[in-house]
Amino acid sequence: MELDASFWATVALVLFFALIAYMKVPGMITKGLDDRSDKIRNDLEEARRLREEAQQLLAEYQRKRKEAEQEAESIVSAAKHEAEAMAKEAEQKTEEYIARRTALAEQKIAQAEGQAMAEVRTAAVDLAVEAAEAVITKKMTGAASTSIFKSSLAELKERMN
Repeated sequence: MELDASFWATVALVLFFALIAYMKVPGMITKGLDDRSDKIRNDLEEARRLREEAQQLLAEYQRKRKEAEQEAESIVSAAKHEAEAMAKEAEQKTEEYIARRTALAEQKIAQAEGQAMAEVRTAAVDLAVEAAEAVITKKMTGAASTSIFKSSLAELKERMN
């Protein structure tokens, strides 16, 4: 019986498989694949957890952004209302100022009219006194005329003031 090369190749192959089985190479390969599978599974789980955290952060930041927008909107609204109130107040103060100035001007005009009337009366009295003096001086002579004139003049001044 002659053993050919294929027989020896088969024997070598069987011995090789026996050596591999004896060295537990399939177990090591399985263990390596299981370890790699576990690592990938852990990585996927970590990625899923990070994604959920990112979504929560995104939702929180969106909520905060909306709150900030609402706050900014309320601030702008309050500023508009305040500006309107200030404008109304300024308009009211302007109207009050104009009314006070008008009243003051009318009061000054009334005072000026009263003063002018008093000056006209004084001038009229002075003119009447001078005219009366001239008339009485022409018609009356002596001591009686002087005493009548003085008493009339005093009475007239008393009544006019």
